[in-house]
Amino acid sequence: MNQNKKFALISLMLCFFCMGFVDLVGTASNYVKAEQGLSDSVANVLPSLVFFWFLIFSVPTSVLMNKIGKKNTVLLSLAVTALSLLLPIFGNSFPLMLVAFSLLGIGNTLMQTSLNPLMALVSGGKNLASQLTFGQFIKAIASFMAPLIAGWGYKALIPSFGLDWRVLFAIYFVISVAATLLLWSTPIHGEEPAAEKLPSIGTQFVNCFRLLGVPVVLLSFLGIMCHVGIDVGTNTTAPKLLIERTGMTLDQAGFATSLYFIFRTIGCLTGSFFLRVMKTKMFFIISVVMMALSMLLMFGGNTKLLLYAGIALVGYGNSNIFSMCFAQALTAMPAKQNEVSGLMIMGLFGGTVFPLFMGFASDAMGQAGAVAIMAIGVIYLFSYIKQIK
Repeated sequence: MNQNKKFALISLMLCFFCMGFVDLVGTASNYVKAEQGLSDSVANVLPSLVFFWFLIFSVPTSVLMNKIGKKNTVLLSLAVTALSLLLPIFGNSFPLMLVAFSLLGIGNTLMQTSLNPLMALVSGGKNLASQLTFGQFIKAIASFMAPLIAGWGYKALIPSFGLDWRVLFAIYFVISVAATLLLWSTPIHGEEPAAEKLPSIGTQFVNCFRLLGVPVVLLSFLGIMCHVGIDVGTNTTAPKLLIERTGMTLDQAGFATSLYFIFRTIGCLTGSFFLRVMKTKMFFIISVVMMALSMLLMFGGNTKLLLYAGIALVGYGNSNIFSMCFAQALTAMPAKQNEVSGLMIMGLFGGTVFPLFMGFASDAMGQAGAVAIMAIGVIYLFSYIKQIK
């Protein structure tokens, strides 16, 4: 591997780390809920709002990539992400958090839509599922660090700086600025502008949505919706399960979110190996079976040990679902990578749909109701197995 390619990959991996900032929404929403006395259904508006923007901006981002290129789109996404992280440093009111989380969702939509195909461009397309999984491993490091940093700030920084758990935003803001500067200074070769004149924007939109008529694209889109719904759902619900069933305090139960992301991180790291040596279908089956077992443990478990086991299982099992679904769709339509990427990232809208229904279900019947909603997503993933090539 030449030096330029190594440097480009390092730059992109730091971008994947910044992509993980979106997962701080579960931790942040729990602190906002506690500070402002919100119900589950109202507090879950925050993570739902973040992922709502994936529905609105994913396909327009694929059109934007055709116009300005993948690298420039990633740079734009990092700038929007940095702004979203800057705002909560100045306050923690619910309206301010709504604005910050909206910007975080928009920035992450731009990033996830453009960074994955940019990685495919740099890597040359070989072992794409494995390489995307390693990127997800880097992303997961940022995810599991979020509750740890927030918990540390909550305990240690209130007397000193007044930022409390929001010191998380300050730290991640600095990292996002560093990632922007590094990518901006990194030459990436091979991204040529389209030789032919592009069709009108309206035609590009229509052509993009027409790809949902391809079965593997549509079913992969739904698979990613379920993956993200379970991911955001567990991120938000895991601490509430421990508080409800074991009587833990919020800062103690916050470890549940870290545990989920620790096992998701381990899953991404080991998955990048297994996807090279094992058939993708077999690894997908193992992953979904682990998720099914986790749903049973979280639905009926009443001890810390059982609940921790369930959280760990869903963390590992769900860690590679995105990469496998994304790679199936991308390799099925290699000539339409920008458009397929936009559609797949639009599937992250599942992070809006699932928490909303989970909030209503948990208000009605406790956290078991939230787990039951996530279990619907696991059932769908069983039906997706036959699509894996």
